[in-house]
Amino acid sequence: MFPLLLVLFVPILPTSGAQIPSQGQAQDPPVATNGQPFPWDRMRLPTTVRPLHYDLTIHPNLTTLDFTGVVRISLDVQEDAGAVVLHAKQMRVSGAVLLAPEGVRPLRVLEYPRFHQLALLPDSVLTKGRRYEVQLEFAANLSDSFHGFYKGSYRTSGGEVRVIASTQFEATFARGAFPCFDEPAFKANFTIRIIREPRHIAISNMPKVKTVELPGGLLEDHFDTTVKMSTYLVAYIVSDFLSVSKTTKHGVKISVYAVPEKINQTAYALDAAVKLLDFYDDFFDIPYPLPKQGHCVSVYGECWPSDLAAIPDFQSGAMENWGLTTYRETGLLFDPNRSSASDKLGITKVIAHELAHQWFGNLVTMEWWNDLWLNEGFAKFMEFISLDITYPELHVDDFFLGKCFEAMEVDSLSSSHPVSTPVENPTQIQEMFDDVSYDKGACILNMLRDFLTPEAFEIGIIRYLKRYSYQNTVNSHLWESLTDVSDSRSERCFINVVCRHKWYSDDELDVKAIMDTWTLQEGFPLVTVEVKGREVRLSQERFLRTDNPSLTDGFLWQIPLTYMTSASNTVHRFLLKTKTDVLYLPEDVDWVKFNVNMSGYYMVHYAGEGWNSIIKLLQYNHTAITGNDRASLIQNVFQLVSVGKVRLDTALELSLYLSKETEIMAVTQGFGELVPLYKLMEKRDMTVLENQMKGYIVDLFRDLIDRQEWSDSGSVSERVLRSYLLLFACVRKYPPCVAKATRLFNQWKDSDGTMSLPVDITMAVFVIGARSPEGWDFLFEKYRTSMQMSVKSRIKSAMTITHLQDKLKWMMEQSLHGEVMKTHDLPDVIVSVGRNPHGYKLAWDFLRANWHTLIKKFDLGSSSVSHMVLGVTNQYSTREMLQEVRSFFDSLTEEAGSKMRCIQQTYETIEDNIRWTDTNLPLLQSWLNKRQKKAPHEDL
Repeated sequence: MFPLLLVLFVPILPTSGAQIPSQGQAQDPPVATNGQPFPWDRMRLPTTVRPLHYDLTIHPNLTTLDFTGVVRISLDVQEDAGAVVLHAKQMRVSGAVLLAPEGVRPLRVLEYPRFHQLALLPDSVLTKGRRYEVQLEFAANLSDSFHGFYKGSYRTSGGEVRVIASTQFEATFARGAFPCFDEPAFKANFTIRIIREPRHIAISNMPKVKTVELPGGLLEDHFDTTVKMSTYLVAYIVSDFLSVSKTTKHGVKISVYAVPEKINQTAYALDAAVKLLDFYDDFFDIPYPLPKQGHCVSVYGECWPSDLAAIPDFQSGAMENWGLTTYRETGLLFDPNRSSASDKLGITKVIAHELAHQWFGNLVTMEWWNDLWLNEGFAKFMEFISLDITYPELHVDDFFLGKCFEAMEVDSLSSSHPVSTPVENPTQIQEMFDDVSYDKGACILNMLRDFLTPEAFEIGIIRYLKRYSYQNTVNSHLWESLTDVSDSRSERCFINVVCRHKWYSDDELDVKAIMDTWTLQEGFPLVTVEVKGREVRLSQERFLRTDNPSLTDGFLWQIPLTYMTSASNTVHRFLLKTKTDVLYLPEDVDWVKFNVNMSGYYMVHYAGEGWNSIIKLLQYNHTAITGNDRASLIQNVFQLVSVGKVRLDTALELSLYLSKETEIMAVTQGFGELVPLYKLMEKRDMTVLENQMKGYIVDLFRDLIDRQEWSDSGSVSERVLRSYLLLFACVRKYPPCVAKATRLFNQWKDSDGTMSLPVDITMAVFVIGARSPEGWDFLFEKYRTSMQMSVKSRIKSAMTITHLQDKLKWMMEQSLHGEVMKTHDLPDVIVSVGRNPHGYKLAWDFLRANWHTLIKKFDLGSSSVSHMVLGVTNQYSTREMLQEVRSFFDSLTEEAGSKMRCIQQTYETIEDNIRWTDTNLPLLQSWLNKRQKKAPHEDL
């Protein structure tokens, strides 16, 4: 994000970074830091003055770790204005002048830290319709968090520490890098210059136009002017990175940047970016980005490039800055000899996600953060659409359902929120970056696509993108675009396939009315199905894990139901718009399965004899329905236990069929429902029952585990499943797995780590090695010296699973310190230690002791903070632990995060765990005892 000699100066004004309160309007008349009245009392900026263009010059000093800059902003005055109100945070502002048609005039500057706002006061009113510019000089320290313009570092293989500076502006952090109108609806063009030393390079959103030599041996890079975009998408990096490049078939130059010693791990990401950008160019029927008058965007004859950069210090997974997407190193770097199938899938998905944003989010942007899902839900959804076509060998469909299950986990709490929900302050905005915006958003889009047909849906979203290019949108704009397509009978029937799948009546097709029920109210429906002969009785209610039934009142969805029966493979469809309804089957059936392939975002309860008929189907002919259908049944039945709709022994009887299961989604969902049961017991010192449950799970999957080869053979799904199964077996001390992994670890250690292990089995081997102090120390040494990011990631994860408590505590302390273990990995380390039965108390104590440091580093409301809070506490199941958790969080001030949604979610989750264990532990004990008498096994 940046001219230079300023004519007039005002005293340097330091701007503050105080935590913003929850109110959108100041309760008392706002007073600036100098005691004068501040002319604006709302958190959202006034719209009387809007930015048109930013000229931004930035000079970071990577030795003193600070930066200076100058910004000149061209303004469009839409109403007479006595002040220009904009954002700035934790910076020293000086040299504020107004460039008006009459000449250069000084500006008074007032600061209101509570809302991160500056007011620029001219000596006369700015007149509607006239063009003005303001120019500000500013200075600040490079941030030591992961937001704004922040410092990062990496260590070379020779031990030298090198410093870089990079940006992360989403959602409200551009204001910490330069004074700006830091809201997504204030789109403008940006012309950026960066001053640097010759030993560094600078990259930004646009291609470099020229480099100018400055006095003192410095260089100034001039970048081309961007298209109109929001402040949160501005990006620049000053570093010593190297790059590799290719050009897409549409003429877009793509470059991948990384630290010099890791540039050889960029080839896969470069190829994936080329392939995916070409796909999106064709799929959206809009070139990247939209050309002006049929020419490349750049007046210098070069098309807008698409750069990808692997950042050594990076909090989130990746960021979609327009033209310069940024990633964690583990999200971009791939070594074909050392990276796993899971690594390949993850890297391809994250690139697909960020490149989808170049259209959904960058080209068409939500008007305000309440509709963040229009960005993130679509990008998450497009990961799967794009990879299914461009990388069919990754079998991405095998993993989509897991996103819906993850969303339902948080969406079944009363503290959930609608997909589209009002937010005001930066903490609330940060909290929107959660599973509801991302995963639920993707799942309801998938449901709508199935409802409208994929062809009609594609036409509608292309129309949406073309209609609102370079603009800001709200929910209703999307629904209008999709309704237009579906109502246009001539257009729909011109594409025969759209008509062929039409299953709703014309009076039912009000996309807005349907989708408002999914986006404007929180939660999701539970559909109860009861079959009486050929009559199918339907009812809907909110699925909610609570002991307060009144919280489920007043909810009604329009639900696109799908179902199939034992009598036919045909998928039948019905739009349930009322609380209850009745369907009639043409013939008697043995079973009925609703929510085919779980294309809908709802759960199903089979009342009467329904679950018994499902259990019989799975026991005798489980392949009669798909793996996704089986996974959804597993998830539904165990979740229904938690709300008292199904007895635990019924769910456990259904789980018995898993001994025959081989498909990844059903297997992993089986683990996902069964493993948490013994994790609750680990926190209650119930060793006998805990071991019985662990033994049951090992027995259930024993044959599948025994069939796994200790190699890298098979499809991506088979390889991911192999890693999962062998890791579980070794953690559970399954003797054949432990023996094999021990032998391999000893061989690998004897070779000083040079022996080539099959990548898919390394986690299982490393976990066994980490059990002894010697093995753990050896793993740490390999972690410290490795330049392969996927290897480092797996070693780090394995080290957190050890029973050696001194090592676990040391890992958390080192990750916080950040020299050897990266601080951006600390949330994952804390959560992994918290899930370790030998470490959960250590993780909770560490979280409490370092709370204020953590929220400063990772920012209030961020997904990282939420991940730590929930990840450490969500397996607690005693009233004593609930009281301890409440006591700590209740002691916090609002500025320290006491009002964060994740804290309420934590209370609810622990309360739900307590209810579950009080109700179901006796039943679990009884069921396992009966089964043990039938099929005895050794405790593992």
